[in-house]
Amino acid sequence: MNKKVGLVLCFSIFSGDLLAQSSLTLEQRFALLEQRLQSAEKRADKAEAEIIKLKEGAGEIKENIVAVVKRESPPLVKSNPNAELKFYGDVEFNLDGASRTGSLTSLKTSANKNWAPGNKERWDINGRILLGLEGMQRSTAGRYAGFNVQPLADMNGKMNLDDAVFFFGQQNDWQMKVGRFEAYDMFPLNQDTFVEYSGNTANNLYSDGYGYIYMMKEARGRSNSGGNLLVSKTLGNWYFELNNLVEDGSSLYVDSRYHGTELENQKNVVYTRPVVAWQSGIYSVAAAMESNLVKNAYGYNDGNGKWNDQSRRTGYGLTMTWNTLKNDLENGMVVNLNTAMMNAKEEKDFSAGVNALWHRVELGYIYAHNKISEFNISGVNESCDNECSILAPGNYDIHTLHTSWQLPDIMAMPNFNIYLGAYTSWLNSSSEEQGNHQPRYGARLRFKYLF
Repeated sequence: MNKKVGLVLCFSIFSGDLLAQSSLTLEQRFALLEQRLQSAEKRADKAEAEIIKLKEGAGEIKENIVAVVKRESPPLVKSNPNAELKFYGDVEFNLDGASRTGSLTSLKTSANKNWAPGNKERWDINGRILLGLEGMQRSTAGRYAGFNVQPLADMNGKMNLDDAVFFFGQQNDWQMKVGRFEAYDMFPLNQDTFVEYSGNTANNLYSDGYGYIYMMKEARGRSNSGGNLLVSKTLGNWYFELNNLVEDGSSLYVDSRYHGTELENQKNVVYTRPVVAWQSGIYSVAAAMESNLVKNAYGYNDGNGKWNDQSRRTGYGLTMTWNTLKNDLENGMVVNLNTAMMNAKEEKDFSAGVNALWHRVELGYIYAHNKISEFNISGVNESCDNECSILAPGNYDIHTLHTSWQLPDIMAMPNFNIYLGAYTSWLNSSSEEQGNHQPRYGARLRFKYLF
């Protein structure tokens, strides 16, 4: 309340009474008026203080009401307070060019799954965007459980999937995983951008009529026709892993064809893949095998109606790594030495490779030997259209050189890199029908963005 207004009101109220008291002197009247004005001023101050107090009380009541509403109204997205949730992404697009002589091997050198080897030059833009969601909840004594899902959107307008896995275990001790994922890499290629497999690692690895670079991937997982169950254990410097893959075994072969014969699937295969690894400081070594445990899972009937089981496959692998990069990011080096061998029906395969990464430049070499004892030429000629590299029994040697160079921190962003990759391959054959083949080669520009 305005003090001047109060004084005026008080003066108007009491002026008549003061004038009525004619017996008082002028000085007495002014003294009495002054006393009443002071009393009115005190009452105005008290009233103003009460109004301020009421306003403050109303504000506190409003805040309390809002707090109660917030407590009683759950959020739209609620997360377990003991859980961790992470969203991430991986953008990868390629500009490719390859020689017109097509492919020598079944090795996939394109992320475009619709592309097939041919006798024409290939100029291609391909790639995908991966969106990942990972959740984990921790319990007492280092126990945990979680999941990971990675949908893919490729340039062809299709949706695919990398990982879809549920896992649980105890930190630095044991773990169990089930779903779609990749097990231990027994043939690492370092920073390579071109010779790596694209998409499913357990399917379409063998393309009839082309050389096979065996890399211990048949039972590694991420299949589009089955799932994995993996159990692992860590003991000091030792790591033990047992991966089990159940799938349609004929999905290993493109168009379900093997040595010129169409395969018939009768039941799912069960691959088992034990791995033993040891690591100390900058050195690590791992040994593994993979084998199908189910007989007569797939095969074919010959001209006499006799069933031929083609599902007996057992592979072995060894990889060794020397890694100083994790301790010296500027001058460190990573060197991998890999070897693998496959014993299959009517075929034996051996692969060996070495690769090194230094100052973001990678260089590698892969040697593969295929020994084929039986081959139905009439069954593959039509599908190959005279473009196949292997059309007869014999020994085949495949040589591949690959390289990659990383250009980091594009536009001063550490999560945006460009890779320049290239490869060349050539084949030597003991078969008179096939002879030696001219080199195949290609180059790639890759844009890589992580978020």
